[in-house]
Amino acid sequence: MRVDRQGLSEGDPTLDAEAVETAAFVLALRAKGFRDKAVLGAMERVPRTLFAPPRFADLSRSDVALPLPFGQTMSSPTTVAAMLVALGLEEGQAVYEVGTGSGYVAALMARLGGAVESVERIGALADAAALRLGQLDVADRIALGVGDGLTPRRNRERFARMLVNGALSEFPDTLLERLAPGGRLVGALSIEGLPRLVVVEKDAQGVMRRRIGAGVRIAPLVAGGASAVGATRA
Repeated sequence: MRVDRQGLSEGDPTLDAEAVETAAFVLALRAKGFRDKAVLGAMERVPRTLFAPPRFADLSRSDVALPLPFGQTMSSPTTVAAMLVALGLEEGQAVYEVGTGSGYVAALMARLGGAVESVERIGALADAAALRLGQLDVADRIALGVGDGLTPRRNRERFARMLVNGALSEFPDTLLERLAPGGRLVGALSIEGLPRLVVVEKDAQGVMRRRIGAGVRIAPLVAGGASAVGATRA
């Protein structure tokens, strides 16, 4: 991570406090049952504070969802961790993300070694995420776009991993067809009125199987573009 530390020595109390808060953040995730070393390591190294709205900075290391502009939501750390563990992202894999939001999850997936293509329907959010991501040393692993992430552009590569940041009633065929054989999609579906973590795996023959997991705290995902709030890029 490229962060300007000018004027801060090794023993600076600001750095010490930050290290303590980060350690507590990771320990809290471990206490909730998360043991995946790669995911915990990524969440330790990518500062959620950088992506949280400034007025909620004091809550950035708490296990709460945070409001973003335009009625969007930054999912809680436990929800993010559960999705990343289920995703099982491996070094060098191409991963497609629906709903960039603040950019936090894209940064985590890049830290895990993924080559990330992330699409956000609201242009102003994508622009803000790009500025934050530009401060990290994984920025070159992330490509951002604006549009309806549920309908990936045709004639593009298929993806080994796909992550949907939000709950849907069903995963559209336009999304599932971009999943590569042997690939995995992680998202949430509203089942009996409650969002549940769902993993879709496609085998080498193209047959898809679905596993339904535990309930998750995640906002509904809105389909379509949002040109009225700045989504002007294809």
